[in-house]
Amino acid sequence: MQMIDNYSFAGKKAIIRVDFNVPLGAQYEVSDDTRIRGALPTIKKVLADGGSAILMSHLGRPKSGPEEKFSLKHVIPVLAAHLGVEIQFANDCMGAQAVEKSTALKPGEVLLLENLRFYTAENKVKTDEEKAATSVFAEKLSTYADVYVNDAFGTAHRAHASTTVIADCFAEDSKMFGFLINKEIKAMDKVLHQSDKPMTAIMGGAKVSDKIQVIENLLDKVDNLIIGGGMTYTFIKARGGEIGNSLCEEDKLDVAADLVKKAEDKGVNLILPVDQVLADKFDNEATTELAGIDQGREGYMGLDIGAKSVEALSEVIMNSKTILWNGPMGVFEMPSFQKGTVSIAKAIAESTAKGCFSLVGGGDSVAAVNKFGLADKVSYVSTGGGAMLEYIEGKVLPGIKAIRG
Repeated sequence: MQMIDNYSFAGKKAIIRVDFNVPLGAQYEVSDDTRIRGALPTIKKVLADGGSAILMSHLGRPKSGPEEKFSLKHVIPVLAAHLGVEIQFANDCMGAQAVEKSTALKPGEVLLLENLRFYTAENKVKTDEEKAATSVFAEKLSTYADVYVNDAFGTAHRAHASTTVIADCFAEDSKMFGFLINKEIKAMDKVLHQSDKPMTAIMGGAKVSDKIQVIENLLDKVDNLIIGGGMTYTFIKARGGEIGNSLCEEDKLDVAADLVKKAEDKGVNLILPVDQVLADKFDNEATTELAGIDQGREGYMGLDIGAKSVEALSEVIMNSKTILWNGPMGVFEMPSFQKGTVSIAKAIAESTAKGCFSLVGGGDSVAAVNKFGLADKVSYVSTGGGAMLEYIEGKVLPGIKAIRG
């Protein structure tokens, strides 16, 4: 497999699949440039070698054709500021402008293609007709460049034109991963296959159903499994606790009970919060009170973990050598219910400072460490939420397989 470290892009045009699926504000300004910054090392390597970079990405989920709010032109100011070069733009990734500008691109120059998903051929691959259209779409993209680089880990779990199909259009020595994907794989493999013990996984978020396969796979690897966030209450109700109006997946009570039993059988310390912050409504100004985790009541919902939980969970975290964190402890977007998530994030940062390897992934967890200024206090922040979860589940990601084989 070709490695980007050893490859010279001198005189070559590289088409790079980046993940510029970034959040935009009311004026279409980039509100979080984490993913753009993640792509910079690969782009800079191409330019420094004397090559030129053609960047392609999706943004959002446009329903049919071009939409202003999903145009990649909105990322140009931020990208240009980071790279220090002018960014050329092709307003249609399949149009004449894309062909002309890619053909005329000189060493050291950067061309950004418009949103790939303005064409359904990028990601509609179910029927034979759709697959044929996808192949044509990918083949045309491949004609813009001499070499293909996939650096979009966030979409590696999707078998789309720009992440998998296009790879078949390039010879083995002309396709490779970028620095970001290599770092993502290295960080996850360290957690999954080379972890120092004790290893702790912290699973938060709303639904057990989103994490069943992840938890199943982790039970063979971790010493401690901490459950937090809304999914806590499915476990609490499964053991007979009172949860009031808290979030619960009634159809997953048996699944939660089964996971507890499996953890016990495998000698995994499955830890649930012991107390909670109850609120009378889903609102930052709600009336709140502290209660035991089993002591929910009608008309109230649990929106954060309490101080006793923070203390107990922090102790486990501080004694860990490897930590995987996916999902917040509560509704951290609201100041009234962010204390649990902030405290756990700080404990992970403190444990990292003591030598623990910590991997934080998943949209909300990443948003939390960014919001609280702790992103540089953990070992690695993954840019791929769904892709990271599927990799941890043990699935083969199409975007990885397309190059790795």
